[in-house]
Amino acid sequence: MNTSTASTYLNDLSEPPSREPSAELHRYQDVVALFDAAFKESESTRLIKGEGEPEYIPANDQCDFHQVIFAHGYFASALHEIAHWCIAGKARRLLNDYGYWYCPDGRNEAEQKAFEKVEVKPQAIEWAFSVAANKRFRVSTDNLNGEQGDTQAFTLEVHQQVLRYLRDGFPPRAALFIDALTEFYGTAALNIEQFRLPDEWSNSQSEDLL
Repeated sequence: MNTSTASTYLNDLSEPPSREPSAELHRYQDVVALFDAAFKESESTRLIKGEGEPEYIPANDQCDFHQVIFAHGYFASALHEIAHWCIAGKARRLLNDYGYWYCPDGRNEAEQKAFEKVEVKPQAIEWAFSVAANKRFRVSTDNLNGEQGDTQAFTLEVHQQVLRYLRDGFPPRAALFIDALTEFYGTAALNIEQFRLPDEWSNSQSEDLL
């Protein structure tokens, strides 16, 4: 599933961002190794660095394993594509790009709303992955040449979904990968305080989920 790495907001949205950890800390090779260790055998699935747009390709006559392909060695792209894979059901994981048609950059208002609707859960999981890896996260509306929509409203929806996952539990494969990232990067177990919003963004709906 394609998404831009262009970003708008960081992990903790309530305060100015702290200094970004060294880029050497976040190597795509480490994410590939962690993913393969967790899922290569159990799910016959591997994380692959691509040269073009992200894509999911199920096993076929040319390849005996499923491929989660991320863009150009970008760390954020790897986390995002893993997030999509973590919420795809068994039947969808037998279809190219999980059977979804991707509407490219340049979407109109209706197309952008449809795009954002299916992006809430994967971006919430990507946010959790980023926190577990001590990496900045940016909500992406991925429509630089089209209707931008209400980015703050979309961010609030992603935040509410994170709170639901923290309350009710993440999808099993996502939870397993969060644990792998937490152990590798030596971060704390996920908690609500790691996903704060600015005070002026206070949202009663979010508070209801605490």
